[in-house]
Amino acid sequence: MSDARDRKARIAALRPAYRADLAAGGDRFLAPRRTTCPWCASTRLSRRLCTTDLLQHKPGRFTLDACAGCGHIFQNPQLTPEGLEFYYRDFYDGLGEQRMSGTFGGRDAMYRGRAEAMLSHDPAPKTWLDVGTGHGHFCAAARGVLPGTAFDGLDFTDGVEVAAREGRVDHAYRGAFPDLAPELAARYDVVSMFHYLEHSTDPDRELRAAREAVRPGGHLLIEVPDPESRYARLLGRWWLPWLQPQHLHFMPAGNLRRRLTDLGFTVVAEQHAEAHDPVDLLAAVWLALDHAAPRDDAPWLPEPPGALRRALRTALLLTGVPALVTATLLDRLAVRPLSHRLRLSNAYRLIARRP
Repeated sequence: MSDARDRKARIAALRPAYRADLAAGGDRFLAPRRTTCPWCASTRLSRRLCTTDLLQHKPGRFTLDACAGCGHIFQNPQLTPEGLEFYYRDFYDGLGEQRMSGTFGGRDAMYRGRAEAMLSHDPAPKTWLDVGTGHGHFCAAARGVLPGTAFDGLDFTDGVEVAAREGRVDHAYRGAFPDLAPELAARYDVVSMFHYLEHSTDPDRELRAAREAVRPGGHLLIEVPDPESRYARLLGRWWLPWLQPQHLHFMPAGNLRRRLTDLGFTVVAEQHAEAHDPVDLLAAVWLALDHAAPRDDAPWLPEPPGALRRALRTALLLTGVPALVTATLLDRLAVRPLSHRLRLSNAYRLIARRP
């Protein structure tokens, strides 16, 4: 009860600032629409998806365009710096920090699998930089796989400072990776970007920063959503990796391989089944239920929901429990073993060596 009262008070305290932001209008949150692909400059663009914020339910509509020239999918128009601040606010930190920390903190097996992917290429890296580290949970779990490795973390939110205070990273860098890359030049045996590149406003600039930070002979490890997954079309707007409006770019594996080669890397591994996170059906059912239900309280809503709306929300979510359980079983027992064969893997992983 005390947690509920505390959350209610925090929401009430945040509501005036959100009300002022929304009163100023949302046009400043979106840049002018692009007429060319940001990856290959082709003008052959078509609309792939139009959706809303299905996780926080902040106001706005967002469009993803697909390039017929290279297959790149990107948010168009893209969020401005003001838009990024508005839509990220209270998601990973602030009001959402406890929820997201719990979500990411309970995935040690997945984090260990990511670290183990490096063992056949470099079984004992001395230094590792995790870009987009959040609260550093990957680094903490990876120490069990690579106990002799020093793990540093980089992020632009205050989560990386939390990671340092909790001892999950040896050193914390807060800021934009391209801006910090010159001071990190050739320092790391491994640089990892786990579900980071799709958040970037300029993926090519991030890759060039990574090339600068990886020492000669070192490796770059990237994991991103796979826009060529069949789930992307089968589930439509309910496919969790679309994650609008935060995910700005979706790169087919072939595109990313070629760009890494152009930057002088040698791609030594491409993994799909190993990078798959078996949550697609569960997430789709939850997103649909949550979308249909009356809104839970949030500071960007004009006022808190009344007792009747809260009761209706609880009742609808409870009726969805059997569907959520069924979706979980299908994800883990039926789809996971066949995810790559059926082309349902929702992510892919590339490991590239800098000669």
